[in-house]
Amino acid sequence: MKALVLPAVAALVFVASGAAFAQMDHSMHGAAMVKPVTATAATPKADATAMGEGEVKKVNKARGTVTLTHGALPNGMPPMTMAYKVKEASWLDQLQAGQKIRFATDPADGGMTVTRFELVK
Repeated sequence: MKALVLPAVAALVFVASGAAFAQMDHSMHGAAMVKPVTATAATPKADATAMGEGEVKKVNKARGTVTLTHGALPNGMPPMTMAYKVKEASWLDQLQAGQKIRFATDPADGGMTVTRFELVK
């Protein structure tokens, strides 16, 4: 009888630990653990409209996007080249490949929309 109880208990522990493991948040796999910074008088809250710098690679009026190559952005996005939506479609008339710009993105959509830009002279 004891020989049957031990495997049954081991199986129960295994199943229970698997269920707990499945409920864990795994969204940070492969990412470095970063401790959040709380704003204090010594470290003011980061400006939500901080701007990064980039270069216009392509303007796609049909899709309403501008492809930018940029360095690391204030929102934590690493350097890359990607297509961004723009807040105002008329901005696409002002942008041309090769221009250097400073731009801000909307954190609500993961930073995929340019909400403000200015040409760099």
